[in-house]
This record gives sequence, structure tokens and C-alpha cells, in this order.
Amino acid sequence: MSAPVKSSQEAALDLDARWALHPQVALRPESFGALLYHFGTRKLSFLKNRTIVTIIESLPDHSDLRSAIMAAGIAESALPQYTRALATLVGSHMIVRIDA
Repeated sequence: MSAPVKSSQEAALDLDARWALHPQVALRPESFGALLYHFGTRKLSFLKNRTIVTIIESLPDHSDLRSAIMAAGIAESALPQYTRALATLVGSHMIVRIDA
């Protein structure tokens, strides 16, 4: 059996690195989840998953993305679903890696 193919965005997502909202991104909570607006690219993203919103809001409180995901109560079996969603946010420059 072959390993699942990862997109380049997923490959760029390092769960053991520290991440943050891009400095030009505003997150606005909404009843359905949240809006993310990137003032640099003028891109608007709708987050319809409240758990993803919780993870993003908690990024400053965690030393790495894996810790933020685990603190949100994500089961290991659901990790691929959340890493795909977070990788999409990396690809659209909504969240960025913080190099220490």
C-alpha cells in the first residue's frame, strides 16, 4: 500500500513549528465561525469550522501547531482533516510560520 500523497501546502505545514496569523490578517468571529481578511492580498476567507477558529486564536498560547491542535481536543484520527484545512490557510498566507 502506498503512502497518501500530500499537497505542497500540506508538506509546507510543519506541525512542530510555531505559527501565527499573518501580521496583515484580521480575524473576525461570526456566528458561523469567522472571517479572515488579508489586507495585503485583499483575500477574504470564511472559516465555517469553529474548531479551526479556536486553533487559530490559540496559536499565541502554544509553542507549536501540534500543541494548539491537541489543546483543541482533536483526535489523532481527525488530524489529517485539520492539517489539510490549516495547510490551505498557509497557502493563502493567512497563517505564517514564526522562525525563532
